[in-house]
Parts: sequence; C-alpha cells; structure tokens
Amino acid sequence: MGLTIVQVDAFAAQPFEGNPAAVCVVAQPLDDGLMQAIAMEMNLSETAFLYPLEDGYSLRWFTPAAEVDLCGHATLASAHVLWSDGHLAADQEARFHTRSGLLTARRQGDWIELNFPAQSVHATHVTPQLIGALCCGGNIRYVAKDESHYLIELQSEAVVQKLKPDFAKVAALPVQGVIATAPAEAESVDFVSRYFAPAVGINEDPVTGSTHTVLAPYWQEKLGKSELVAHQISARGGVLQLRCEGDRVFISGQAVTTLRGELLVG
Repeated sequence: MGLTIVQVDAFAAQPFEGNPAAVCVVAQPLDDGLMQAIAMEMNLSETAFLYPLEDGYSLRWFTPAAEVDLCGHATLASAHVLWSDGHLAADQEARFHTRSGLLTARRQGDWIELNFPAQSVHATHVTPQLIGALCCGGNIRYVAKDESHYLIELQSEAVVQKLKPDFAKVAALPVQGVIATAPAEAESVDFVSRYFAPAVGINEDPVTGSTHTVLAPYWQEKLGKSELVAHQISARGGVLQLRCEGDRVFISGQAVTTLRGELLVG
C-alpha cells in the first residue's frame, strides 16, 4: 500500500523556514499503531492524518513519540494541503474535527487564519527543578501553568535566545512542555517565545501554533491589546499574527510545500 505524504513548512514565507510538518490525507481511518509508526519514520515534530467526514475532515496529530491533543503548525499545513492539492476549493473553509473540538481555517491572500480555543494559565511557584531544567538562573519574571505547559516569562528577549535547557530535566517536569517568553526588542513584534517538549519527542519545536493559544491571552492582558505579532525565535524561526476574541484565538501564518512522495507501508 502506498500513502501520499506532503511535507509543508508552516509559519514560513519560503522553504526551509518555519516548522515542517508531514500531512497524509487518506480516504479511510488508519490504524493508530500505523500512524505512530509513520510519524516516527517521518521524524518531524508533527505528522498530521486526515480523512473526510460529512462536515469536514477528521484530523489527528502525532509526534515521533506520541499523539497530541492540539497542534497549530500541522493544522496550518493540513489546510494548506487541502487547498493546494484540490481537496477543497480556494474559497471553502477548512473544518477539522479533533481531540480539541472543531477547528477551522480560512485563506486570506497568502496567509491562512486558524480559529483555535484560547487557553488560560494560573500563577504557580518557581521550583528548583524548573530553574535547573531551563538553566535560567535568576532571570524569571513570572511562572504560570496549565494542564500541559509551564509558561515562563523571562527578563528579556536576549535571555530567551540564550537558553540552553537540560532536556532530560525538562522531560522529567510534570508537563508536556515549557514555553519561554519575553517582550520583543523589535518595535514591529510584541513578544518572542521558544518551546521545549522533550517529553513528547521534541527537544525544541521550531514554531508552535498551539502554544500561542496560551501566549496570546497572556500578552493580551499584559499589553492591553487584542491584535499581536509574535516571533518564535528558534533556529528556523517563524512569525505569527494573532487576534484574541473572547474564548478564541485567531492564529495566522503562511505555508510552503517542500516535498511530496509516496510512503510504501506494505
């Protein structure tokens, strides 16, 4: 059996930037074990699997190590593939049925806008384990937490950029991953971030749409503005345009197809 795999650089205006995701659109559901094996074989931060439903598409996301409940860049990549490969007309809304409920995407020129649920965090204590995992010393301004993440605001963009986490210690923390953030130095950007998730097989994610469902409401409250520009300052990097409306976060980015092939699975 051969499966078509499309690789897309998400949150990127040109190839080799942003966050690469693999997208596999099939007619019928695949076995969970097969999807996990394909994700391990692709060895990208996320591989997305879609099949058509009466009202949209089923969408699931797998890292090389585990299935996750929400992924922004692979959803952006999936929407890009549905339009670019003719599964949907250019003016049709992409509708995804996921573990995190119904997610939608629409085209806006060269950009794709995702409609995601906002995520709130609550203040928590700085622990020695957290400081040791991030190797960040006394540069922490604020620590918050939800079920899946620590959100750490650091003193400056330079501190975020220079982080060299101990990934074994990060993986031992009681969360899926750690978001490090700070105000941006550039006037055209509101805040920067990096994301570390070794517990699910991703030491550092290049650009993470899902963490911005946490970051956007956080910085909306701090900065007093509902429209924000974010820069995830990984080695590849990526820019996201954000808009907060009630309990939803609209995340916009660009995407570029970089690879198309047939995966032979038996």
